[in-house]
Amino acid sequence: MNLIKEFTPVDASALVDEQGFNPAVLIPVYNHEKAIGLTLGNVLQHKLPVLLVDDGSEPDCRDALTALAEKHSGHVTLLRLRENAGKGAAVKAGMRALFAEGYSHAVQIDADGQHDVTDLPRFLEMGKDNFTALVTGYPKYDESIPKVRYYGRYLTHIWVWINTLSFEIYDAMCGFRVYPLENTVRLINEEKCGDRMDFDPEVIVRWSWRGGKIKNLPTGVSYPSDGVSHFNIWHDNFLISWMHTRLFFGMLWRLPRILWWRLNG
Repeated sequence: MNLIKEFTPVDASALVDEQGFNPAVLIPVYNHEKAIGLTLGNVLQHKLPVLLVDDGSEPDCRDALTALAEKHSGHVTLLRLRENAGKGAAVKAGMRALFAEGYSHAVQIDADGQHDVTDLPRFLEMGKDNFTALVTGYPKYDESIPKVRYYGRYLTHIWVWINTLSFEIYDAMCGFRVYPLENTVRLINEEKCGDRMDFDPEVIVRWSWRGGKIKNLPTGVSYPSDGVSHFNIWHDNFLISWMHTRLFFGMLWRLPRILWWRLNG
């Protein structure tokens, strides 16, 4: 499969405005030295600042990230975690760092190239027009997605619909998102959200519980046949199952407030 996606770059930096919309791209990276160069190159064509978060990668990836940060100095910042802590931990560390630097929004994109970077301007436009909303992608898959992953996601969808008492979240596992940093950093500082593959679905459920607005955007997702996946079928599925259990009982405890929001919001 050809991993190079042809597209006409758009200057997304034009969406930065004087009203405070000041986004940066956040890419968590763990041993994706073969894919990150292409992913970063495609993102940089949109002329936005980028934060790479090295989640304790092996030497080959560490060296590749150092070289990319040096090559694109002034546009790319590299944040390193001392050891592998998980995708969720890397995203949270990146959000806190960007918020401390004064950015208003973080655009989360996966390092492995599965997300369609040509959709970046659409996500930014939605984030700008809905300043306090969490904008999340819902995947439009091509034929490359493994069937077990395609159908397996529906179990999470069902649990998310139960735990939020709504259908407002079309897909809770997509890692292509725009986070409003002030409220998101407050959430992750005040509530425990998963540090690994359980982060994406947990944080959006907890966002919903707080009455946060959610906007869904369709986006293309592909799974390169020679791509690297760090999803551990046993460990990560256990974490996600335990997360759904915790969230279910959390939903029961919050039930009166959630019902009030659903009926009056």
